[in-house]
Amino acid sequence: MATLLLVRHGRTTANSSGVLAGWTPGVHLDEKGREQAASLARRIAAVPLAAVVSSPLERCRETAAEIAAVREGTKLALDAGVQVDDRVGECHYGDWTGQEIKKLVKDPLWPVVQNHPSAAVFPGEGGEALRDTQNRAVAAVRDWNTRLEAEHGPDVRYLVCSHGDVVKALVADALGLHLDLFQRIVVDPCSLTVVQYGRTRPFVARLNDTGGGVEGLASAPKRRRRAAKTTASDDAVVGGGAGAP
Repeated sequence: MATLLLVRHGRTTANSSGVLAGWTPGVHLDEKGREQAASLARRIAAVPLAAVVSSPLERCRETAAEIAAVREGTKLALDAGVQVDDRVGECHYGDWTGQEIKKLVKDPLWPVVQNHPSAAVFPGEGGEALRDTQNRAVAAVRDWNTRLEAEHGPDVRYLVCSHGDVVKALVADALGLHLDLFQRIVVDPCSLTVVQYGRTRPFVARLNDTGGGVEGLASAPKRRRRAAKTTASDDAVVGGGAGAP
């Protein structure tokens, strides 16, 4: 069975400032994000990967480039050793792109995104339905499974670097969950999720693994209080948020 290492990009300034970056160009990893990418690259360096695939957006390409560089044992140019696939790019948020989350929570679409995301279509030119985001990402993974299994055999391993909502949508599909339940899944920056695609069903072998200690659990109540200032305490952060401090 093909094994997919699914990685969310490292933290960006947009994440830490509560902005929904979407397809905004020029959003790069911040210092912590670069550290996260380097740490993850070292953790998985021994895993034989047939391919490293990335969203076309800079924050994913930078994360994937760090992984590819560690595997090669040298600093590489951006995209060297990385294959870009638009289908695993971020959701097209339309008019929501570049907006602060604390403002978006007041939009009438917000509760739809939270509670009935399969019906959510983001407003404005180029706005995408979340169900279409899921469909294209799932199609991409299935295509890569077929292609890489044909080239490297049934036990192939490969990596895809994508975005919070895209990773959550892929996990929901792998778990057999309706898209309306995908907000129950948490995917932190530079977390590792592993899905094994068997002949009759996928298996989620690892989810939201950041490889760290338990400090985030100790500070969880404080994080919830901070989140409550801008969103309801049980709302998911569209785009995935900034993760643990």
